[in-house]
Amino acid sequence: MTTRILFVCLGNICRSPAAEGMMRALRPDLVLDSAGTSDWHVGAPPYGPMQQAARARGIDLSALRARQVMARDFHDFDLILGMDDRNIAGLEALRPEGNTTPVRLMTDFAPERGMDHVPDPYYTRDFDGALDLIEAAAWGLAVRLEDGPPSGF
Repeated sequence: MTTRILFVCLGNICRSPAAEGMMRALRPDLVLDSAGTSDWHVGAPPYGPMQQAARARGIDLSALRARQVMARDFHDFDLILGMDDRNIAGLEALRPEGNTTPVRLMTDFAPERGMDHVPDPYYTRDFDGALDLIEAAAWGLAVRLEDGPPSGF
């Protein structure tokens, strides 16, 4: 069985597409997608400065397009990762009754970084800092997946 993971941020133009791209580079065997809790940028490519910062690390985000998270995502994915508490709250508000798909913070997989969320570089302008944290969490997630299926999350 292939593991399916959804990465979620606010607009789906910075953090979540970067997480999808980073994880895709580490684990091309997984089914990966990203989405935003808002509909602000639906259909738009990732934000230019984030694409540039990711490209500098060998990650091409240009083919990705923003979409809004939907209730059916809870059935389509084995694990949903939000970038901050606001994303988690938005996801939980959308969760279908009785659904048990794990919803976690991306930073849960990089506890050594000491961050409780991935700061939004659209506002902070620190695209490299966000990518450093996303990369650490992606590596942590990849290691965790080697230990077993997402049900263990």
